[in-house]
Amino acid sequence: MIETYKEVIAYRQMIISTVRKDLRSRYKGSFLGFLWTFVNPLLQLAVYSIVFPLILRNNQENYPMFLFVALLPWLFFTSSIQGATTSVVNGANLVKKIYFPRIILPLSVVCTNLMNYIFGLIIVFPALLLSKVPLTFNILWLPIVLIIEFIFALSLSLIFSALYVRFRDLEHIVGILTMVWFYLTPIVFAIDIFPKIVADIVAYNPMVPIINAFRDVLLYGNAPHWPSLLYAFTVGCILLIIGLTIFLKLEKTFAEEL
Repeated sequence: MIETYKEVIAYRQMIISTVRKDLRSRYKGSFLGFLWTFVNPLLQLAVYSIVFPLILRNNQENYPMFLFVALLPWLFFTSSIQGATTSVVNGANLVKKIYFPRIILPLSVVCTNLMNYIFGLIIVFPALLLSKVPLTFNILWLPIVLIIEFIFALSLSLIFSALYVRFRDLEHIVGILTMVWFYLTPIVFAIDIFPKIVADIVAYNPMVPIINAFRDVLLYGNAPHWPSLLYAFTVGCILLIIGLTIFLKLEKTFAEEL
């Protein structure tokens, strides 16, 4: 694993180039182009802000911002694991022709979506100010929360991208998984709408403390709840080790399977 880390550092320019290419090509040829980075989450925000308060009879204060600061990191997470799942297969031509650390393929997808989230902050901060949400020094914890989510997203991306080379049905399974996961994470609602016994079970979902931490630092001006965030970090690190182990073991057969 240390050798893999050294290789990734050595090939960092390839990661940067791949991320740039992905960002440029993502909306190439579309009328709005790069603006879709902002339009897509805003459209989802508009739909959820109208529909879910009616369904749930939600009286959450400042609901649009309550939803928005959670929706963006969720989109980063799901876009990362869904895009990374097919990354090795999509890069089959490169895998067969030249040597490079195969881990760069899923890693680049996660990095691309991380950049999309950072670009999304361009509209988050003005929206918070317009909503009269005071920004405090606790916002400085945002990079830490983002790193923890990055680790968790990367860990699943490594597992899914390696397994997808052999099991092509996995793409559809991941799509269903993220859809179900969405409703098990307090994005459109607060976790306290669940009965206590259900809320206690849902709290084991690592995305719960991560999403709550984004709300704490951006919306409420508080420091994250460190014990629960430490739990998410620990789960992410364990899964990252598992993901690296699976990926490094299976990557030896990628060229044959592709």
